[in-house]
Order: sequence, then C-alpha cells, then structure tokens
Amino acid sequence: MIDGPSQFDFYSGGGLDTAFLGFGELDESGNVNVSKLGGLTVGPGGFMDIAQNAKKVVFCGTFDTKGTEIKIAGGGLKIVRNGDIQKLVKTAEQITYSGTQALQRGHEATFITERAVFKITRHGVELTEVAPGIDIRRDVLDLMGFVPLMPREPRLMDSSCFIDRH
Repeated sequence: MIDGPSQFDFYSGGGLDTAFLGFGELDESGNVNVSKLGGLTVGPGGFMDIAQNAKKVVFCGTFDTKGTEIKIAGGGLKIVRNGDIQKLVKTAEQITYSGTQALQRGHEATFITERAVFKITRHGVELTEVAPGIDIRRDVLDLMGFVPLMPREPRLMDSSCFIDRH
C-alpha cells in the first residue's frame, strides 16, 4: 500500500507497463477524449497521468453510445440498434491522451470495442479485428467519423468471446 502522492509519482515515472482504461472519443490521430463529452466537462482525474506514461494502454469501451442494442448469439455479434452518439470521430472534442505523443515515446495503444479492435500506428488508426457476425462496412466503417487504415483484411475476434453462457 502506498499513499496517493507516491502512487502518482509511480505513474508519472513510467512505473506502469500496461494500463486498461475507458474512452469517450477516439479520433483519427489516436487521440482520446475522456474529459469533455457532449459539451459537458467531466474532468480527467488521474487519467492523463496513467495513460500518457504507461508503456502500453488498452482502451476499452463501446463503439458508440446512447441507445446501442446488441445481441450475442452463436459465437457472433448482431447489432440490433446503433447508438445515437458516435465515439470514433474525425477530431476529438478535447484531447486527454495524445496518440502522437505516445508514439513519439515508443508507447503502444489498442482500442477494444464490442465490434472492432483498433491500434494506433505512425500512419494513423488501424482496424485490426472485427467481431464475428459484423459487417465491416455497415456496422463499423459507415458509422465512424474517419476512415481507419486497413493494410490487410481485419482478423475475426475469437468467437468464444461471443457465446452467451447463461
């Protein structure tokens, strides 16, 4: 156990190898916004200390929000209703994580949503995986504010992630 100030010294000093965090918006440069969403300032807390100094960050969140309905069945994902608010946008409303700075420091960032996985590269955000049952054009590309890089066909996510075990 360590006190709060020492914990932030640890983060700022690059003590974390990997961090798992949420995201509000992701833009085409790999920038993340968690601090100002829909005009409402929510503040970043310790997000910037953790995210910008970890050697690898895995951002986890939904592809869109407000009204999204999905169905998991038979090892795949079906989009019943897309959300009203786009989270993968051309330009983030505010930057609380800089993809450019992370790359300059040699850090990695991966973005995992229920329907697609992305990573930042020196050339932009790359689409690397899609969920089984997802139509890349209809369920991903047409709903983004930018066109991700796709130097090769995205892999399918492991279908065992999409089995309702209840």
